[in-house]
Amino acid sequence: MEKAKHTRRRFLKYFPALPAGLWTLSRARRSAAEPLSLTSAATSRPSTVAVATSSELVKGNATEPTPEIARILNEAIAAVTGKADARSAWKGLFSPADVIGIKVNCLAGPGLSSHPEVVAAIVESLADAGFTKERIIVWDRTERELASVGFTEQSVNGARILATDSPGIGYENDIEFSGEVGSCFSRILTRVCTALINVPVLKDHDLAGVSLGMKNFYGAIHNPNKYHDNNCDPYVADVCAHPLIARKLRLVVCDALIGQYHGGPAPRPQWSWQAGSLIVSRDPVAVDRIGLAIIEEKRKEAGMQSLKDVGREPKYIQTAAQRGLGTADIGKISKVSIS
Repeated sequence: MEKAKHTRRRFLKYFPALPAGLWTLSRARRSAAEPLSLTSAATSRPSTVAVATSSELVKGNATEPTPEIARILNEAIAAVTGKADARSAWKGLFSPADVIGIKVNCLAGPGLSSHPEVVAAIVESLADAGFTKERIIVWDRTERELASVGFTEQSVNGARILATDSPGIGYENDIEFSGEVGSCFSRILTRVCTALINVPVLKDHDLAGVSLGMKNFYGAIHNPNKYHDNNCDPYVADVCAHPLIARKLRLVVCDALIGQYHGGPAPRPQWSWQAGSLIVSRDPVAVDRIGLAIIEEKRKEAGMQSLKDVGREPKYIQTAAQRGLGTADIGKISKVSIS
């Protein structure tokens, strides 16, 4: 208990502007022997995916912070929630008491990471719906990675920036188990955020096949290097099936402004393209399935073999569906195109 108090003091020392209630010592715990039981929110998400595209979003290799990002984002959120507008959608996804964690992906650095412009649009849309920016946390593994792609409080319209390696944060000391995975989770996930928005990137991965929404949560555990065998199957599904993620995840906004269909996860400009899209859904499995289809189509256009034919089929997507995390059958996914 004394160590926990010391950690909390360090957190509040370095982040005094955050409301004191953001750090909580209570968290969901589950033993290795306890069977996984997901809430209805994790198992009954509507399998609607909005692919919102605008040629105005990308100029050269840099995004333009135009109103177009906000427009297609808000239309997509309304579409996948069945609400009249984005304000109503956000209010249906979160409560004013929530601390909303926006999990970005900055591992690849400039050129193939989540864009601050996309996150800024999410933050502003949440604020327009009445959610305070002090309770919105943009986070990833390290402060260096966040800074390398331009994440600052200013660049995300006043939301907080936090990393697992920030002073007073770190990983939990206790290992959590889910399927074949045993890991220590980031304290941002366990003690700060009560709800999640996942903002991954549309890209190929040399081991997993693709690295989209579900694999982004490898950035929430201390030992992701252990879970890349067998095309990351079943490990990606097992990480995402843990209640710390499954019960908190409310929305996926895949940043597909720039996509990459080969050579990932590092940026390879010769195999990237300006997709100019956001892929949005409440169903994390459906997002990955639609993203996979987009990448496979680009590979086909480039004269490349399918990921399955080259031994990189992302089997974890089907495994995640079997875990009850969402829909992998593309015939059962309602795809909505927005332009």
